[in-house]
Amino acid sequence: MASSIIHFLLTFLALSNLVFLSKSEVTSTRAPFKPNGLVLPVYKDSATGLHIANITKRTPQRSLPFLIDLNGRFLWVNCETNYLSNTYFAPFCRSTQCSRAGVHSCNKCFSPSPRPGCHNNTCAVTTTNPLTRQTAISEIAQDSLSIQSISTTQGSNTGPLVTIRHFLFACSPSSLLQGPLPRNVQGVAGLGHDSVSLPIQLASHFGLPRQFALCLPSSSQKNGAIFFGASGSYETQPGLDVSRNLTYTPLIIGAQGEYFIPVRSIRVNNKPVPLNRSSLISTRSQNFGGAKISTIRPYTVLEHNIFTAFTQFFANQLSGVSRVNPISPFGLCFNSNNLTSTNVPNIDFVMQNRNVTWTITRANSMVQARPGVSCLAFVDGGENRKNPIVIGVHQLEDNFVQFDLVKSRLGFSSSLLSRNTSCSNFNFTTSTSFVDENME
Repeated sequence: MASSIIHFLLTFLALSNLVFLSKSEVTSTRAPFKPNGLVLPVYKDSATGLHIANITKRTPQRSLPFLIDLNGRFLWVNCETNYLSNTYFAPFCRSTQCSRAGVHSCNKCFSPSPRPGCHNNTCAVTTTNPLTRQTAISEIAQDSLSIQSISTTQGSNTGPLVTIRHFLFACSPSSLLQGPLPRNVQGVAGLGHDSVSLPIQLASHFGLPRQFALCLPSSSQKNGAIFFGASGSYETQPGLDVSRNLTYTPLIIGAQGEYFIPVRSIRVNNKPVPLNRSSLISTRSQNFGGAKISTIRPYTVLEHNIFTAFTQFFANQLSGVSRVNPISPFGLCFNSNNLTSTNVPNIDFVMQNRNVTWTITRANSMVQARPGVSCLAFVDGGENRKNPIVIGVHQLEDNFVQFDLVKSRLGFSSSLLSRNTSCSNFNFTTSTSFVDENME
């Protein structure tokens, strides 16, 4: 009897151990969570007209507001004011991380008590305030960054927050936050074509396609979105896929990772604006018709000769509407009471051929400068041969714009308002779950 009991116990323990090992084996080989894409809600600052995203960083996690800079090389953050994180690390000079960031200078910051942004023998990089062009020497650092994942882009299936444990960024002095930045921003999130920009790091870390899409809201009351690496449909309420029937044009990358598109001519009311073709050549992109796209210019900026010809031609097409004295920074303004939904002519940026056009309708071409006065939302950029055309935020709002870095092309929808939707109609819900892949 006793031997039977002992035999039963030994058999039970052996089977239990086998089950335990089997479970451990399954757990250890579990494939890491891979999102279908990532989404970052963005909102409009009513004072500056620029767009901001709250990005979750540090350990413990803290959400901070960052200005979105489409052409910025990387993410930089103010580290002088209460930067507290258990996972902050400053790589040593000439380390792999610094090489990846393209940084080869060494930081010399001697302090009796090292702090974020001030460690000796770390990597030094020059960071820039994109509005004032003020620069400062900053420290290359790494820390955790979390972002909302999505299982589809249909607006109802968001995934958990996912984390990059060693996201590379620049730790900058608070002096860079001086100037006309939106209130309370703590840094700049760069989306440019650079090895450590936000879209490149996210794509590399999660194995996503190197593409991202902007959909900037025109209202300061509702969010828009930036999508990273998402494939499939991009549905807004009520079930409209805004990525269908996009128009594509070559995406030109500048020397500093900036984004340009080939604007060859401009039409107003389907009539060509008489322009000197040489005035459209961008010395920055080394391309004919190289128009830069920007999220730090509130309105499209035109080189002086282009601006003069364009505004005169536009005014002639709107000859039946009373003009009023222009209100800075605009050069052409009208009595709003004389404007209707039908008498404001469309503007076309003509790309690589006459059939590829980015159409700008009244919502993106005019702005209410003050009660009773509407102005053409384009400004005079002076003698700017580097960037004769800089497409600004007002012209981007409520347009779905996809940057495909693999195929070197830009897809754009023109105004979503003409399709009875907007960039504020994505219906992404916030997930409370969290996945920490702890991936290098």
